[in-house]
Amino acid sequence: MHIVITGGAGFVGARLARTLLARSQLALAGAPAASIRKVTLIDRAAPPADLAADPRVAAVVGDLNDLLASAPGSVLPADTSLVFHLAAAVSGECEADFDLGMRSNFAATNALLEACRRLGSRPTLVFSSSLAVFGDSPEQPLPELITDQTLPTPQTSYGIQKFIAEQLVADYARKGFIRGRSVRLMTVSVRPGRPNGAASGFFSGMIREPLAGLRAACPVADETPVAIASPARTIEGLVRAAEASDAEWGPRTALNLPSLATTVGEMAAALERVAGPAATALLDRTPDPAIRRIVKSWPGHFETARADALGLRRDASFEAVVRDYVRENPDEVKLPLQA
Repeated sequence: MHIVITGGAGFVGARLARTLLARSQLALAGAPAASIRKVTLIDRAAPPADLAADPRVAAVVGDLNDLLASAPGSVLPADTSLVFHLAAAVSGECEADFDLGMRSNFAATNALLEACRRLGSRPTLVFSSSLAVFGDSPEQPLPELITDQTLPTPQTSYGIQKFIAEQLVADYARKGFIRGRSVRLMTVSVRPGRPNGAASGFFSGMIREPLAGLRAACPVADETPVAIASPARTIEGLVRAAEASDAEWGPRTALNLPSLATTVGEMAAALERVAGPAATALLDRTPDPAIRRIVKSWPGHFETARADALGLRRDASFEAVVRDYVRENPDEVKLPLQA
């Protein structure tokens, strides 16, 4: 089996690649498990050294739009069975630069779907959408609980672009060009590494940076609700979407992944239980109205019946998520930990 991951050098893409390579097999769309022969990582950056050293990994470095226009065979070789489409411009970037968002999130997805169509082999495509397709507004308030039947009402360019892409995936699947699976990722925290341009980036930064002994922004109020999923639960959702049979998957509409409902204040309290008051003393509580406006529009509570039926699960607690980060990234933790 040949698997392609767009955005494969990013945090989620690299972790997904490592997970797939460690498994070495995948039961694609309910079929018997087959060996993973090759994983191609597409990204603007080179993949991490451990992945680059794996003989099963091929790296294609460049802009996805440019590659699909000039060398589509390098992105989607004829033997491609499965595509994980993770490449995207993130929320804050898209609000600041409309053209960037449309190029990265709409045009690239459309071009990738056309490339899949030209293969003529109906590859499976798993698209990483976002909870940002749901947005609260005075004119159309969100319900308290988001379910699989809740109508998306995005309030940001990023959310709108993700919802457009979901609909494109659904239509290409309806026409039989691909087997389409769109999954709506929750806020992934705690992410290691450098901050990115996502409006939600501080949800990781407010944990990651204090654990490293650094100050971190916490620009919204403690009562702000958050729908969290750990990196591990996020990868589980992506892989399960690829493995589910058509009957298990059900309708072509996107699936909400399970989330842990928490608040910014509860996240800070979990940080303090793990690393003490010295950690929370490093949080900068200066409000940021632009971040607040985006984050406040997102829902915090989900009921995920479809995902539950697939055997997916939410994280037990945010403290457990923080302790998982500490265990996986010991070199990034500088503060003494609480027992």
